[in-house]
Amino acid sequence: MDDDLCSGRPTRSQTDENVTRVRDLLNSDRRMSVWLLAETVNIPKSIVHCIVTDELIMRKVCAKLVPKLLTDEQKANRVLIASELKERVDINPDFLDNFITGDESWTFEYDPETKRQSAEWHTLGSPKQKKARTSKSRVKTMLIVFFDAKGVVHKEFVPQGQTVNAAYYVDVLERLGKRVIRVRKNIGATWVLHHDNAPSHTSLRVREFLAKHKVATLPQPPYRPDLVPADFSCSRGPRPHSKDAVLTALTLSKRP
Repeated sequence: MDDDLCSGRPTRSQTDENVTRVRDLLNSDRRMSVWLLAETVNIPKSIVHCIVTDELIMRKVCAKLVPKLLTDEQKANRVLIASELKERVDINPDFLDNFITGDESWTFEYDPETKRQSAEWHTLGSPKQKKARTSKSRVKTMLIVFFDAKGVVHKEFVPQGQTVNAAYYVDVLERLGKRVIRVRKNIGATWVLHHDNAPSHTSLRVREFLAKHKVATLPQPPYRPDLVPADFSCSRGPRPHSKDAVLTALTLSKRP
């Protein structure tokens, strides 16, 4: 009795040619799935997976979400502004006492208690506490607040239905100027305004008003929220307007 002739063991699909084809496909489109690669190269999915992970030593990674993608020009502008502010602080350590930061922030009627806030000390035999899930208040209003190194200078709530446009913001700045003269007499003529690059803040009408009243403005780097620290819950009373916090923000703003 003799054995029948056979083709022998099947040839391997994980060849150098297939590895090169898979590498070229991934270089052209990094989002291709293993299934699509297998269909294109016409080899099993398991072989494609081995080629990608073992031969090419690649893994699929999700993109990191960031607030904004800055251009090279915007990054250079941020570094320039931060360097200038740092130099002014080094020349005059009291420079931060003269500027007033302002911004708008939404405030809610109430904030639901978080799980951490409801934590209590219990013994091993104490029953577990239960807490009903509550939603955030639907009643909200916009608060405009201005503060300096000593505390809040001026605050006011925006009427319901009112939009913070250039005309309304000019009225707010007029009330702010009168308030500064009354409660900050030492910087009444030398105070510097610091606000973000919102359209209502950078409009022609606002710039003309500030120039008319000789109010200087502190430059704000594009998309730098940590230098305008008014997007917080004012009822909790943080103090982001301290000198150390501002100096730290100016230092961090030099990072692109």
